[in-house]
Amino acid sequence: MQIKVSCRHGHISEESQNHIKAKAEKLTHLFDRLTMIEVTVDHQKDGFHVEFLIQAEHKHDFVAHEKRDELFEAVDVALDKAQMQLRRYKEKIQDHRRDPSTADLAAGNTHKTNH
Repeated sequence: MQIKVSCRHGHISEESQNHIKAKAEKLTHLFDRLTMIEVTVDHQKDGFHVEFLIQAEHKHDFVAHEKRDELFEAVDVALDKAQMQLRRYKEKIQDHRRDPSTADLAAGNTHKTNH
């Protein structure tokens, strides 16, 4: 899996780039089918615009961006947004039909048909 960090309209230090890569790498612990993570930092007059572009298997892309005055604050908030998207996607693709839901158990509906 590849992690790219790029900067527009300015420069960020090697140390900052490594810090951002380390944070982005944590996404792989949440969802292991990621193929690439691109982090773009756009340094503008009104602050930092940070965008995470995450590619997963089967052509699924996730995008999260944030604009803040502080670089790492923008990275953290954008990362949180990306994590939420990945969690929702992971829940969606998991097979929930294996076990009856708690609501079904409480109502006494257990996938049996009464004839």
